[in-house]
Amino acid sequence: MLFGFWRRRRMKKALAGEPIDRARWAREVAAMPLLAGLDATALQALYQRTAWLLADKDFAGAGDYAVSYDMALCIAMQAALPILALDLDSYGDWQTIVVYPDAFLTREAWGDEFGLVHEGEQELIGQARGDGPLLLSWPDSAHSPLLDGWNVVIHECAHKLDMLDGTANGCPPLHAGMHARDWSDAFGRAYERFCHDVDHGRDGWLDPYASEAPAEFFAVLSEYFFEAPHWVRRDYPAVYEQMVRFYRQDPALRLPDLPLDALLPPVHAG
Repeated sequence: MLFGFWRRRRMKKALAGEPIDRARWAREVAAMPLLAGLDATALQALYQRTAWLLADKDFAGAGDYAVSYDMALCIAMQAALPILALDLDSYGDWQTIVVYPDAFLTREAWGDEFGLVHEGEQELIGQARGDGPLLLSWPDSAHSPLLDGWNVVIHECAHKLDMLDGTANGCPPLHAGMHARDWSDAFGRAYERFCHDVDHGRDGWLDPYASEAPAEFFAVLSEYFFEAPHWVRRDYPAVYEQMVRFYRQDPALRLPDLPLDALLPPVHAG
């Protein structure tokens, strides 16, 4: 209870007055096609969540890499979008965003289908660590607000939402009125069909990396949901309906339908 009191007090202080200069805010919004079509109410909600993220999270550079206020603002604005209509506590169980000057190497252990554990290095542009921090490549984070079908900040934030019940499995804790069976049916069928297409060399607009695991399917689709929602709604209507209900947003109502040649070659996040 005491922790909650101080956290609410800190939040209230962070949102008091004009925590982000309005002229700077307007310039950043105008420079992010990702935010096109948000009305005044939605933009104010984004402003408040961005201000909270800047006050609540520690933005740290990897090694001696310096993270400027403008860099932190760019990342926070993107991270605020998935929780635009969600409670701030959705991001309440982690504290640090580590920013790298480029793609970075991590050493991870993983198990195969035979139960054997392997360990090796991976080059990533982002990672949501189960033990706390969010890791991001700055060049890729800076590029992400463009509408091209991928966004490393949203990808990793989707993993964090997925982890709220303790594990990233492609099904985040659902809101009242949502049903796990509906989610499982929509995502399960779509994932099975997508993996079948990937296994048989059928290329489409969705990054094949989404076939790695249900958690990656959810995170990659979250990128497209916020950047190319018409593609998701057209090819995965049941999934799109569940995502609209989960994020409590319908980006297809505010964003243009991108031509498929807007798709960039996939860059894998973690």
